[in-house]
Amino acid sequence: MTLRPVYITAAARSPIAPRGGAFAALDLHELAAPVIRAAVERAGLRVDQVDEVIAANAIGGGGNPARVAALAAGLPLSVAGLSVDRQCVGGLDAITLGHAMIAAGQADIVIAGGVESYSRRPLRLRTFTDGREPEAYDQPPFAPWPDRDPDMTTAAADMARDSGITRAEQDDFAIRSHAHARVATHPEIVPLAGLTRDAFTRDLTPKLAARAPVLAGDITTATTAVAADGAAFVTLSATRPDAPHLIMLGTATVGAAPETPTLSPLPAMERVMAQTGLTPDDLTHIEMMEAYAAQAIACVRGADLPMDRVNTGGGALARGHPIGASGAILATRLFSDLIHAGDGATGLAAIAAAGGLGSAMILRAQV
Repeated sequence: MTLRPVYITAAARSPIAPRGGAFAALDLHELAAPVIRAAVERAGLRVDQVDEVIAANAIGGGGNPARVAALAAGLPLSVAGLSVDRQCVGGLDAITLGHAMIAAGQADIVIAGGVESYSRRPLRLRTFTDGREPEAYDQPPFAPWPDRDPDMTTAAADMARDSGITRAEQDDFAIRSHAHARVATHPEIVPLAGLTRDAFTRDLTPKLAARAPVLAGDITTATTAVAADGAAFVTLSATRPDAPHLIMLGTATVGAAPETPTLSPLPAMERVMAQTGLTPDDLTHIEMMEAYAAQAIACVRGADLPMDRVNTGGGALARGHPIGASGAILATRLFSDLIHAGDGATGLAAIAAAGGLGSAMILRAQV
């Protein structure tokens, strides 16, 4: 079978708001629908031209949030919606799935990305058959072996210690993220609920970083991405547009050791670089997920990425981490920066997830 070319013709995301903040009253579909509509409009399309919506979601109440969001966005009833749960990597993987669907001839226009509301997440209860009361839990199992299924913050602290990444280095990385975000323009943002910029970004000074409460080891609240609400989507098309657009050069999602989830982007990046034949020096822009400063530092160093090209508009430490949307946010950031940089600009997005999952994607601008 001959695969069709696929073009990323538009990108949109909401501002990101911390849990309990500006988006606390919004349901998932109310976060997603305005962003989906913007992604359609920015591509110069009508809503009735959309064939499918693929939406990642990690901590919602189940069902099919992609379908609900599609209906709320005014898309045709024929759009069934496909919801994806791959935790933090889901938003990036949704774009990979949409790309594959169009390449295989199953659709012509797909809107793909992710949406998450920490504020409206349901309570989780584990039930028993012996008459015990249901037991509340926060983190589901990500591996069948409890001794190999660590708390994410504990895993980040252990990795930082083993890798020799100091608290001072983590503080400096977080300060850099906020500083870049404060001065950057993010044209991919769709104003929502009175917000026009990411709400958490602030002037993080060395003094403030030094005072941040410790969560585990050398991991602090300043060097950990805050739980957040938000949505991000891109438009994928089988038709080459006249306007500037992106193409996907390569994509990879891999499983790695569940006990060291923070390092899982490394094999994904290695695989996608091998697919494309590119080297780190060929990359003009890099969007590395900052769930933890230590994790981002380890992945940048492990992949030998040029630091001056990493998260130049700030990262998740400066905006927050809406789990299912975070991978798609990286892609929308790349869309804005690569289009602005011009023809041939090439960007890498990479992200880790609990359970030892890593995803990476390389995109290139065609202007």
